Amino acid sequence: MELPEFTKQQLALRNGQDKPQIWVAYLGLIYDVGESRLWKNGKHYEHWAGQDLTDELADAPHSETVFEKFTVIGKLKI
Repeated sequence: MELPEFTKQQLALRNGQDKPQIWVAYLGLIYDVGESRLWKNGKHYEHWAGQDLTDELADAPHSETVFEKFTVIGKLKI
């Protein structure tokens, strides 16, 4: 099954504020992080949902394996 594509503008609306969904992108994939208590209200420490976090992960205290627990819901359209 082909994943749907979303633009950066569409992703930006899924920030837990403008729309109820809480999504983030990493390496071109969009993840639904809404079930995580760490993303309540669309914020996780200094990061807001609705963004591409690919460049931010280098500063995180965890690795990219953290995304394995979340559902991939689409691809980020470049």
